[in-house]
Amino acid sequence: MEAKEALTPGAGADRGGARAVLIGWIIAAIVLTLAMAEPIMTLRFVDPDDAMRLVEVRDWLGGQSWWDVAQHRLNRGDFPMHWSRLVDLPIAGVLWLAGPLGDGAATRIALVVVPLLALLAAMALIHRITLRLAGGEVARYAVLLAPLSAPLVYQLRPMRIDHHGWQIVLALAAVAPLLGRATWRAGALAGLALAGLLTVSLEGMPIAATIAGVAALHWAWQPAGRDRLLGLVWSLFLAAAVLHVATRGPGSLLPSCDAMSPAWLVMLGVAAGATTLATMVGRQSVIVRLVALAAAGAATAATLAASAPTCLAGPFAALPPIVRDLWYVNVTEGRPFWEQTPSWAMMTVGLPIVGLVGCWRGWQRTSGEARLRWATLAALVAAALGVAIFVNRAGATANALAVPGAAALFHALLVRARAVPRPGRRVAATLAAMLVASPGQAAALGVMIADAAIPGATSNIPVQSVGNAGVRPCDRVGDVRVIGRLPAGIVFAPLDITPDILATTHHRAVAGGYHRAPEALATVLTGFSASPDAARAIVLGSGADYIAACPGLNETDLYRDRYPNGLWARLARGERFDWLVPIATGTPAMAWRVTRPLPSPTRRP
Repeated sequence: MEAKEALTPGAGADRGGARAVLIGWIIAAIVLTLAMAEPIMTLRFVDPDDAMRLVEVRDWLGGQSWWDVAQHRLNRGDFPMHWSRLVDLPIAGVLWLAGPLGDGAATRIALVVVPLLALLAAMALIHRITLRLAGGEVARYAVLLAPLSAPLVYQLRPMRIDHHGWQIVLALAAVAPLLGRATWRAGALAGLALAGLLTVSLEGMPIAATIAGVAALHWAWQPAGRDRLLGLVWSLFLAAAVLHVATRGPGSLLPSCDAMSPAWLVMLGVAAGATTLATMVGRQSVIVRLVALAAAGAATAATLAASAPTCLAGPFAALPPIVRDLWYVNVTEGRPFWEQTPSWAMMTVGLPIVGLVGCWRGWQRTSGEARLRWATLAALVAAALGVAIFVNRAGATANALAVPGAAALFHALLVRARAVPRPGRRVAATLAAMLVASPGQAAALGVMIADAAIPGATSNIPVQSVGNAGVRPCDRVGDVRVIGRLPAGIVFAPLDITPDILATTHHRAVAGGYHRAPEALATVLTGFSASPDAARAIVLGSGADYIAACPGLNETDLYRDRYPNGLWARLARGERFDWLVPIATGTPAMAWRVTRPLPSPTRRP
């Protein structure tokens, strides 16, 4: 009886399901907004990318072309970007609607409303996916579990307006149709979502390829799913082409490895055509169908290799050595599982592992189409977890996909716990079931307890010292905003605080942490790490009027520790140089005015 209750999918709409989603979302939204109240009021951005996204949207609303996403306040106006305007749309809409309340209020409203809308969409899709797998009661548990996932909530909380939240939503939107009836319409909806995902960012390519691949394997197992597979691949190709032209305009024909471009579109077109040909062997054996799919995959890969061979190495392959060593390898969201802090690593993989157990249990206790749905989700969770192990930013999507399986397991354990006759054991069983609701946090807590008992027991990652002798470290990036009272100029600042400077002051800067302008990044990194004499030429060459930085932040500590005789390390120690005039900031942030030599007098004949 228990298995039937936990695993019977709903045939139709879940009565009260929408209300459950809405109530769950309201509770989560209130809790998250209260938790983020101080950052909201002080505009303390979660990540530099959120600040830069706000700057990009403001520039568009201020008159910059829809098709121009370059950042003209960096590198003297020459700083290309590859971000998508699709993510800008909801932010711009809220800013415009709230505009009459004033810029400050409108900005804060947008920073709260937009990510919470993405959270609502994600919770609704998780409910829908779970409903199709295990019925309405389990779907309601899924709504409760979703906001307990730290990697998921990190990307969907107030202040987090960058693209990662919408990537999660679009991935879920692509998966949901694959767990229903195998119709052309279902495939088309999945393809549209995948097209949006890839237009937002090609970071989504691994999960998009996984979703399409699972749909193809579903056809190989059940040829009756041909219409859905073809609907997916053709709508993906056509919608991606339309979105590309709509968002890139005159630049849509330019080559690119880090964003949708003609080469990627040709690859998608070949994939659609080759898949169509592969499905013509539907009446043959499973082996023949798998061979046909493998041939289609090979043709797709060969197309990319022929049309854009440089893209096979990835968009970061050509970075200058100093940019790779000081910036790229230190962007933790792009690093593998084993380079994360132990607690965050546990939170990333905990729920997907539990979700896989739940999927396995669901597969065991069902048959026919229901069993195939559980197998489909298990394959997606396993693949997403595999991607997350190598690229941490994918962990949020893996957690989102894992919620339905975890919810089914949680529900089953609760049912068993309630059936335990003795009160003490019943309470213990219930508490054990609760661990399934948030396994990552439970494991992370264990890691932290072990570390407290035996310092360093769980990690061989060295703990860097913070601050410098006699220098108070910044409490937050926003400490540097005091330079906004200075006359407008170009600020030579660390990459990670530059977006905040652009978002909160009238200044321009040299570079932010965005790879399409590697020379500008190298200028900043070399300037802070070089000897003061060499740095002077670099800073003057950048046109900078000021140098500003925050002691104690990861980036400035990296300069100090790796280059103890470099410009930043010596400035942080209190040394002075005749070409830099200290500016009193009144905060831990440090700033200097750059002085330039007077031009030599013209020699008279």
